[in-house]
Amino acid sequence: MMLAVDIGNTNIVLGVYRGRELLHHFRLSTARQSTADEYGVLIHNLFHMSNISFKDVEGVIISSVVPPLVQVIVEMCVKYIGKEPLLVGPGIKTGLNLRYENPREVGADRIVNAVAAIEQYQCPLVVVDFGTATTFDCIDAGANYLGGAIVPGLGISTEALYQRASKLPRIELEKPKKVIGRNTVHAMQAGIIFGYAGQVEGIVRRIKAEMNAPVLKVIATGGLATLIAGETDCIDEVNPMLTLEGLRIIYDRNK
Repeated sequence: MMLAVDIGNTNIVLGVYRGRELLHHFRLSTARQSTADEYGVLIHNLFHMSNISFKDVEGVIISSVVPPLVQVIVEMCVKYIGKEPLLVGPGIKTGLNLRYENPREVGADRIVNAVAAIEQYQCPLVVVDFGTATTFDCIDAGANYLGGAIVPGLGISTEALYQRASKLPRIELEKPKKVIGRNTVHAMQAGIIFGYAGQVEGIVRRIKAEMNAPVLKVIATGGLATLIAGETDCIDEVNPMLTLEGLRIIYDRNK
């Protein structure tokens, strides 16, 4: 078995693979103050409930956008799993042709998503990852990574609204019945959800024009992908496991 670990700003997503098959996946809160021992115990318990043993894990691959946690998870892997993990970063073979001014600036999560998208879909395409930040990653017809756009995520945008408008309540992020809200909660939900969907549509429309690619497949991933994808017709497919699939592909290329 192989363990794929995606360390994000909000969540850590784990995937356990047997060959190309994803057997189990887990989502943990990203806790920068947690130690290797704490993560070891937590992941051990999740594995135990799924009838998996650390001894079954033959290799580990990690991508991270939270530098302080990388060494913590590496230490956990060495101490509890007995494996030195493969890290997505400079020097690793991804098979991705980066047409970026400084390739070292591209986040590991964006690279992993692009690798998976190229493997699973026909280019040209755009990957929209709805995470703490929402990223738009563009791949041309020749499977070259061009770059993209980064905007504040839905959670960040909503949190800013609470902090700057003290009379507005905290609300649940769900689709309202109408765009014209008849109370404060529904009005906020309409503005946040429909407004964010409109932002996504606008950026995708500009990407298509700039790439001169009217037929451009748009793939969404990330924790809030399903919520926003349901409110716009510019997203062709939601693939919540895209990042884990990219990690598996990169692991196989570096075995």
